[in-house]
Amino acid sequence: MTRSFVTPEGVDLRLELASAGNRAAAFILDGVLIVVTLIAATFLVMLLLAATRGRAEILLILWLLGSFVLRNGWFTLFELGGRGATPGKRIIGLRVVARDGARLTGGAVVARNAMREIEVFLPLSFLGYQSAQGAVDGFITLFALAWSGIFLFFPLFNRDRLRVGDLIAGTWVVRNEKRGLGDDLAAGIGRQRRIFSDAALDLYGIYELQALEDVLRGRKEDAVAAVAAAIRTKAGLADDGDDYGFLQDYYAALCVRLERGLLVGRRRADKYASA
Repeated sequence: MTRSFVTPEGVDLRLELASAGNRAAAFILDGVLIVVTLIAATFLVMLLLAATRGRAEILLILWLLGSFVLRNGWFTLFELGGRGATPGKRIIGLRVVARDGARLTGGAVVARNAMREIEVFLPLSFLGYQSAQGAVDGFITLFALAWSGIFLFFPLFNRDRLRVGDLIAGTWVVRNEKRGLGDDLAAGIGRQRRIFSDAALDLYGIYELQALEDVLRGRKEDAVAAVAAAIRTKAGLADDGDDYGFLQDYYAALCVRLERGLLVGRRRADKYASA
């Protein structure tokens, strides 16, 4: 369920797609909020009609128009915001993003939510209207429920859990994870006990520095021992029995070395790049 999401700056964010259950839960929450808002608006309209002695037909027309505008505007306006999520999605921890890594556009948001009207609300509204008129029969009921069911369960039958609206708009619904920044390893090491020559530090570049940081954060003894042995062998350094301390000192020294190189315009991507 993890997909590559490359931003315009070239950063791969590795996003986790929302599950069908999470999407359904977010939709139900939004539906409940819409119904509550609609009920409150209905009472307000009823009070206005009572005060002006309006007819019940006006209330029905206003209710139908209001429900149409609310259920479409709710999803569209919230997803056009900076969070890219409705209140239901925010509660569950989801958001909408463009699959091509670009900024989520208004056209994409409108397209994905306009399809929801065709997928769900239109057939169910038609069924409700026919029921109110007493003109509904078994075929109409079966057709409306089958139509909505096909679209509702469509995300279960594709690997990216996409609605038809997502396919048309080019969007994903993803988990909106908040991750804290890790501590600065070099700042937390303190004073170095070991001094390394320029030749020993020139063996590695930025790529190896990042790999070394992963090893230090992981604190796996076998990985620490293997990496420390490899660096000592390549640099011709003696083994003092403190693998983790050795890697900490080497990491801090390599950070300083690479940062000093950047100040004078030199960037060493990895050990295969020329110094």
